Amino acid sequence: MKSEFSNSSSEEIARFYQNISKKVKLLREQKKRTQLDLALDIGIKSVAFYSNCENNRYDKHFNLEHLYKIAKALEVDICELLQ
Repeated sequence: MKSEFSNSSSEEIARFYQNISKKVKLLREQKKRTQLDLALDIGIKSVAFYSNCENNRYDKHFNLEHLYKIAKALEVDICELLQ
């Protein structure tokens, strides 16, 4: 019998990351910023890595530091990224 040691399913966590990525993309586009511009602004030198995070490819996602820097760069409250 398999025990579950988490209060969240992997599907729930995947949806959480997808929602954050969608919000980042929406706000970035509203501010008329490119992926490259924002990636460099937050200290990510690879636009491919940034793109993978924003599009949830290859199990890549933004970490807390990224989200903090993205919120600051886009001049939004970090809570907006999590809603």
